[in-house]
Amino acid sequence: MARVFLNTAVAALALAALSGAHAQSTSTANAGPKPVRIGFICPFTGGSQDFGNSARLGAELAVKEINEVGGFLGRPVELVSRDDKAAPDEGRKHAEELVLKERVDFTVGFCNTGVALKSLEVFQNNRHLLMVPVATGSAVTAQYPAKDSYIFRMSARDTLQAAHLVDDVVKRGYTRVALFADKTGYGEGGFKDVETFLAQKGLKPVYSARFDLGVKTLTTQMLEAKAAGAEVIIGYTVGPELTAMALSRAEAKLSAPLYGPWPLSFRSVSDKAGAAVEGAVMVQTIIQDLSNERRSSFIARLKRYADKQTIGSLMAAAQSYDAVHMMLRAVFQTKGDMSGNALKRALENLERPYSGVVTTHDRPFSATDHDAFTRNMVWLGQWRRGEIQFFYPEDAKRAAYIRRKEAP
Repeated sequence: MARVFLNTAVAALALAALSGAHAQSTSTANAGPKPVRIGFICPFTGGSQDFGNSARLGAELAVKEINEVGGFLGRPVELVSRDDKAAPDEGRKHAEELVLKERVDFTVGFCNTGVALKSLEVFQNNRHLLMVPVATGSAVTAQYPAKDSYIFRMSARDTLQAAHLVDDVVKRGYTRVALFADKTGYGEGGFKDVETFLAQKGLKPVYSARFDLGVKTLTTQMLEAKAAGAEVIIGYTVGPELTAMALSRAEAKLSAPLYGPWPLSFRSVSDKAGAAVEGAVMVQTIIQDLSNERRSSFIARLKRYADKQTIGSLMAAAQSYDAVHMMLRAVFQTKGDMSGNALKRALENLERPYSGVVTTHDRPFSATDHDAFTRNMVWLGQWRRGEIQFFYPEDAKRAAYIRRKEAP
């Protein structure tokens, strides 16, 4: 049954593959057609492996389905994967290897903002197209002007997430905010974004805490936030540290609700924090919805492909799946020209909407905007009994609609 609801991009690839079958005749008798080689960089080990491996599974599933319908005009698609271990220097090394040595056709990659920022110039200087499926730091697509940039993104940048969180905090009547953030580039960017949006509402944090990755407890800081009269907590960090925040909040007996960016939705957070994370609220681009056939079909196929592997982040998997399909859409539009300039022009001027599993993208990019998401395309999710559910019931209904980008 799930095969009936394959992504429409796969169906388009199948038709194109049939019409372009003659492309195989250019290969030699002893060698198959030259593969389309996609570089893929994410953390498969270390503290960020839960969403790095989820991203890998999503990308691998997309490649598998594309190859099942003929690849690109008979050419198989190959994922050339590298583990950056969430380490900036490791990510930079792999970026240089894939672009300069392996000479992959384009790259889909990066889950961690700091790792991405360390590597961007490798892609930019070599005019090599990079599609970022997961990393959300606002600086990733701001480092170079879009008109000159070869960096595109299929995730919701932190500026959007921070604004969404602050708007809801104010909507619910909270004025005394405690702000927690790690000291990485990701935490620093989120911290500044939240401060900026609070200031626009005439607010500033009643308590702020900064910490290093790897921290095991933040109970002292939670007690200080409680003493400062915090009514709500916004945390900007990744999964293990958000787990520490949830457990420390419970230990400090601080009843203030916990808000955070999308890493608060990682399966590992719920598994390790248990009841301490119940009710926590986070930004999401996709939430499991059994009434959405395309999304339900994708989740079923992903679980079957993953077999016994844990899907730590549905968002990371779905966005990476869509990123691979989006790139193949661009390759078809360029008629196989995979130079950075050709792919850049195609992405900035996609001729047809892409019906993804996260949403339907209608002209997701332009010459002045390389981010696929705007504020109207994200939701608030909440941990309830070990599952992410829509925070606002009305959003569950709106999620089925086509979400087009808002005008800048």
